[in-house]
Amino acid sequence: MQAKTIKIPGPDHPITIQPNAKRIVVKAAGKVIADTLEALTLQEASYPAVHYIPRKDVDMSLLKRTDHATYCPYKGDCAYFSIPGGGEKAVNAVWTYETPYDAVKQIKNHLAFYTDRVESITEH
Repeated sequence: MQAKTIKIPGPDHPITIQPNAKRIVVKAAGKVIADTLEALTLQEASYPAVHYIPRKDVDMSLLKRTDHATYCPYKGDCAYFSIPGGGEKAVNAVWTYETPYDAVKQIKNHLAFYTDRVESITEH
């Protein structure tokens, strides 16, 4: 088995993680899936910013873990959840880095949502 490449964020691929002072609410399938005042906003290189929400502020009973997995050399192994009530578009709609690399360790125990696979992600 080939070892996974680990990369450290830097000038060529910056990653910043900041507390978000706003309330973040995620809705899918007509329900509030997540509601937090403790989101972290991760900005990676030129990608759109992503809100990472603490698990304690996510209704985990509305999610179902899937076998889907990906790997990011900057963040580590990524696991996924679907939102069963959200239909086909909500398959693998949620991701998490359960053992993230040290450079992004703040996102441990947090979940992120694809904006196009949920009804809304709002900041208040």
